[in-house]
Amino acid sequence: MVHCVSEAQAEHVLAALRDRMRAVGLELHPDKTRIVYCQDGKRRGSYEHTAFTFLGFTFRARPVRMKTGKMFLGFNPAISNDALKRLGVEVRSWRLHHRTGSTEAELARMINPIVRGWMTYYGAFYRSALTPLLARINAYLMRWSCNRYRRLKGRKKAQQAWDQAVKLRPRFFAHWVWVNTVPAVW
Repeated sequence: MVHCVSEAQAEHVLAALRDRMRAVGLELHPDKTRIVYCQDGKRRGSYEHTAFTFLGFTFRARPVRMKTGKMFLGFNPAISNDALKRLGVEVRSWRLHHRTGSTEAELARMINPIVRGWMTYYGAFYRSALTPLLARINAYLMRWSCNRYRRLKGRKKAQQAWDQAVKLRPRFFAHWVWVNTVPAVW
């Protein structure tokens, strides 16, 4: 990844990179190498490529809140859709809602290191993009509690018990620090 000031400079750098790679017997991947316009609130031009994915993050124009509360459009990274889907598949493979033989502590010991790692890596930038994944983990945990404790079969009872658990132990599950509500559908 190379950041340039102008399109002309970017084309010059790309040509120099291709020449240098050719000189050492390598070549740039034609599908993965391209010039991307960093479109934001100040750079409003229209180009073919205005976003790119690098190391699990998609860089593109996103709304950003200043310290004063004012919103503007910035060119920022957030977890990529591919990474989000991959993590969602992994969460589903845990089958949390079927682990009724496990206690809450066992589930927390199993998922906390993994989820904490995801939050640390992918949450470094634009952490609200992780909210759907963390809410999905909450939904699986809510289903687990309803399956494990028959007295929580009703939505209202389950929600009250959930709210009480989060209130008493807000850091029991790593993701409760960021997301402690259950989505409407579970």
